[in-house]
Amino acid sequence: MRQIFLLSCIVFIYSSCSKNQQKPNEYPISPVSFTQVQVNDNFWAKRIKTNHDVTIPIAIQKSKETGRIDNFAIAGGLMEGEFCSPYPFDDSDIYKIIEGAAYSLQMFPDEKMEKTIDSLIYLIGEAQEDDGYLYTNRTIMGKKDHKWAGKERWVNVDDLSHELYNLGHFYEAATAYYQATGKHKILDIAIKSADLIDNVFGYGKIENYPGHQEVEIGLVKLYRVTGEKRYLDLAKFFLDIRGKGTLGEHRTYNQSQIPVVEQTEAVGHSVRAAYMWSAMADVAALTGDEQYIDAITKIWEDVVYKKLYITGGIGSSGVNEGFGEPYELPNKSAYCETCAAIANVFWNYRMFLMTGESKYIDVLERSLYNNVLSGVSLQGDHFFYSNPLESTGQNQRSEWFGCACCPSNISRFIPSMPNYIYAQKDNQIYVNLFVSSKTTFTIENKKMELEQTSNMPWNGDITITLNPEKATKAKIMVRIPDWVSNKPLPGNLYEYIDELSSEPIFKVNGKEVYTKYRLGYAIINRKWQKEDRIEISFPYQIRRIKANPKVEADINKMALQLGPLIYCAEGPDFADHEILNLVLEKDAELLSEFSPQLLGGVNIITGKASGTKRIKNSNEIETYPIDFKAIPYYAWAHRGKAQMEVWLPTAKTAARPKAVPTIASTSTIEASFYVPSIAGINDQLLPKNSADKSNALYYWWPKTNETHWIIYNFEKPTKVSETEIYWFKDIPDGGCDLPESWKLLYKSGEKWLEVNAETPYPIIEDKLNKLVFDPVTTSSLKLEVRLSKTYSAGIHEWIVN
Repeated sequence: MRQIFLLSCIVFIYSSCSKNQQKPNEYPISPVSFTQVQVNDNFWAKRIKTNHDVTIPIAIQKSKETGRIDNFAIAGGLMEGEFCSPYPFDDSDIYKIIEGAAYSLQMFPDEKMEKTIDSLIYLIGEAQEDDGYLYTNRTIMGKKDHKWAGKERWVNVDDLSHELYNLGHFYEAATAYYQATGKHKILDIAIKSADLIDNVFGYGKIENYPGHQEVEIGLVKLYRVTGEKRYLDLAKFFLDIRGKGTLGEHRTYNQSQIPVVEQTEAVGHSVRAAYMWSAMADVAALTGDEQYIDAITKIWEDVVYKKLYITGGIGSSGVNEGFGEPYELPNKSAYCETCAAIANVFWNYRMFLMTGESKYIDVLERSLYNNVLSGVSLQGDHFFYSNPLESTGQNQRSEWFGCACCPSNISRFIPSMPNYIYAQKDNQIYVNLFVSSKTTFTIENKKMELEQTSNMPWNGDITITLNPEKATKAKIMVRIPDWVSNKPLPGNLYEYIDELSSEPIFKVNGKEVYTKYRLGYAIINRKWQKEDRIEISFPYQIRRIKANPKVEADINKMALQLGPLIYCAEGPDFADHEILNLVLEKDAELLSEFSPQLLGGVNIITGKASGTKRIKNSNEIETYPIDFKAIPYYAWAHRGKAQMEVWLPTAKTAARPKAVPTIASTSTIEASFYVPSIAGINDQLLPKNSADKSNALYYWWPKTNETHWIIYNFEKPTKVSETEIYWFKDIPDGGCDLPESWKLLYKSGEKWLEVNAETPYPIIEDKLNKLVFDPVTTSSLKLEVRLSKTYSAGIHEWIVN
């Protein structure tokens, strides 16, 4: 019975592709649900299994350890205590884990995991209040709840309460688990909750929007499962009310500055934005709202033409966790949040389903193979929150985070990955990603099995075998990926330096065929018989990419791409572990080969390059020959902390020659508030001004009205007498201003004593702030900074002499 239920109702995002007919007002193209695709390659299949065996169990265990699960038990009166975890949005991590488990259980039946998820659902039901309200922080703490929550229900819903954000993830989890198992309990909880917010929000009720978009996606999924149009209408209300009304502070940070249909640029927090654009696509498909389609098309062009990283990452700034100005794409301080990459995949797939254009799958593939995969270790047990394109050695994946949105998001995304391989519109079969797999289509009431064999991402040879039950006329639409075209992406943000050495070759049953191209797809149109075979040979050559000169961080640099993968240089592959000082000539001879023992088996790129170093007491730069090696970007940071860079200098002026060591650069760093980019404060790189974000910098955001400290621990006791600080400031667009005050202390024995300053403590933007003090011999200096009541603060560089 369970199998019958699954076959009849499972839908990942939309209706099953095995049905030819479209519902009125639906996406013109139907995806093939991941439950109908059997992936059997050596790349994705093991990642999907690792997610089931390692990532989901770790997420559950960490949620136990951090009190996220106890929050539901306490809210439900099953335990005593206060809210256990750091943030009011921590409920959402449990919901994402349930969603991921729902997907994974359909591929790997697991009685133990299913029982664990059922126990979580029981706790959620107990935590839900009688009228349907579900938000453990307020239920537990009442008026003593988190400062982001507000003193009453919904009063901070447009800001940081995350009441509706949590529910969006819950609705996604509820529909997924119901579809996977047929168990109605979680869906009943979701319906009770959705009925409450439908009673509370709307025109003539509370006319306000969620501060973090996501509930809109969840409501659409709930509508698709229940058929209750009120939920679709409510999703549209939450979109349409943004930028309108008297409630809420309209801000670019959460895309509420103007109505959504008037927006044309990507601004603010990148995860919020991409979730919103995904929801707009869903609602547009279901309602036929052309204004939504027009808006998200313009925004997509703004992203891809001006704000997209070559890795497919979005969001250049850690200060607002989001978009910067056009062409503002720094590498060391690149944020490229894992959640944003996942949201970028969601959005681009919806854009493809709406239009049938391959450019959206190109962006999806770029983000999927590079930024998303970088976010989780090969072992599935460590995670990146942000994914920079350059590192001085400060970055390492973590077991978990206080804000754990990215690990739980990974746990739900990886098992759904097969959803993006195929799609269908009538008799048109789309092959979007090149992954060894099997699926079955229905065309004019006839079944046709499709089996794809591919060794992607290690070579460009693909075979598609078709087995219709009867001879069937169909168009096989094979995407021509951007890495075998003349441009990496639409627009002029990136260009290939080199030309393609050959064209894609298509054969049917051993005979070469010439195909028509439309919207980025090669069309092979014929009546297919049993065992018909399409062979595809994509040119698999190393592509050299340059950025638009408006991207200052990438001037005189190039990136390397082989297949869908972006490559990087990493310290462990170089004799002295130094790579930021290398220069790789644009026309350097480069070779690729498969290295089966390295990082789980990867293609590597090798060649010759030059190292650079400064000559002591001179401005001259010396070069010396070195062996060059590059690995796939997703595989970096598996061999200890090390330097890494994606954009490789092609001229000495773009390299960072080995510097003469200083007191600060050789110090180890401690801080009261840690962020990975703290290593930027002693990298000997000065900004253009206080607002410059092109280099790694340290910030205390979102902390305000607090005193924080940073410590330099010297290699040995040293006599020092002056220090210089370059302050970071990005208001009004960001959240950092100059600090209220600061002071410098030195370590004397076990005590910290303030230095005897000869000058006042300067706090001036756009320059080094020099403090001279009586000489002291010490092993450590401590910088104490008092943040203002309104804004946070940050530091570009801290120099000690």
